[in-house]
Amino acid sequence: MFKLNGTVFMPSVLTLVGIPGLESVQAWIGIPFCAMYIVALFGNSLILVIIKSERSLHEPMYLFLAMLGATDIALSTCILPKMLGIFWFHLPKIHFDACLLQMWLIHTFQAIESGILLAMALDRYVAICHPLRHATIFTHQLLTQIGVGVTLRGALLVAPCLILIKCRLKYYWTTVVSHSYCEHMAIVKLAAEDTRINKIYGLFVAFSVLGFDIIFITVSYIQIFITVFSLPQKEARLKAFNTCIAHICVFLEFYLLAFFSFFTHRFGFHIPPYIHILLSNLYLLVPTLLNPIVYGVKTKQIRDRVSHIFHSKHASGFLINLLSNNKILHEKH
Repeated sequence: MFKLNGTVFMPSVLTLVGIPGLESVQAWIGIPFCAMYIVALFGNSLILVIIKSERSLHEPMYLFLAMLGATDIALSTCILPKMLGIFWFHLPKIHFDACLLQMWLIHTFQAIESGILLAMALDRYVAICHPLRHATIFTHQLLTQIGVGVTLRGALLVAPCLILIKCRLKYYWTTVVSHSYCEHMAIVKLAAEDTRINKIYGLFVAFSVLGFDIIFITVSYIQIFITVFSLPQKEARLKAFNTCIAHICVFLEFYLLAFFSFFTHRFGFHIPPYIHILLSNLYLLVPTLLNPIVYGVKTKQIRDRVSHIFHSKHASGFLINLLSNNKILHEKH
């Protein structure tokens, strides 16, 4: 790496600032972030174990939920360990290629999560609007194809962002990234060259993934609501609507945070930088935390299974203590 006319030619190492303007309190900010990460890991892992072990949950809705949980674990693990390294251990350095890899993984998992939410909406649409055809349409083969399809879509659409940075941008004004993780626009803004193609392609990916998915999810739920409200019995309407509540909550939480973060990052010029970064972090971390909680609370089968697990453990512990006490009393006599 060497400098030329005040620019850096192909830097080998970048420095992640963390949260600009809040460097003095980053160690404290890391505590709730770490807590969110632990809860997200535990909650999503628990849902994965429950769905895998309970054969009655090997249905499309729950298998999509398992995909969502695995994606949430992968996404949060791409971000939090390095972020906490910056906050707590003052390890801001990251190799340029490693930064690009992190960027690719983060945006790929974001696209995968959006695709899974779309698949879940379509599953609910077929289950409610065409219930007799649901089993024949959503076969295990189709679920596998959907999983592979959303993964390939995310990976292939995001890959050119990495290639355009690596091949087009050679000179950079600085190696200091004003962010807590390697985000596409945060890296592009460092370049001392024409970045219009990079910015245009970034917008194309954002709108072709999030825009496409949110349109079809919205259309699916409009059709679902029309069908639900046309049902003659109130109990049937409530039962059908309850199967969608959890997904609607996750859908709103994911996309509202996504668009708020996206537009403030690109057009909120008067908003302090630390607000941008905090919003970006929350956009990636809050859904991974809330998804297992929302589905655990609103989905009866998962709620009952979690309750059974913890009650079984509690009962086992109580029984062990009871036997131990009886043994002690017996020895005294």
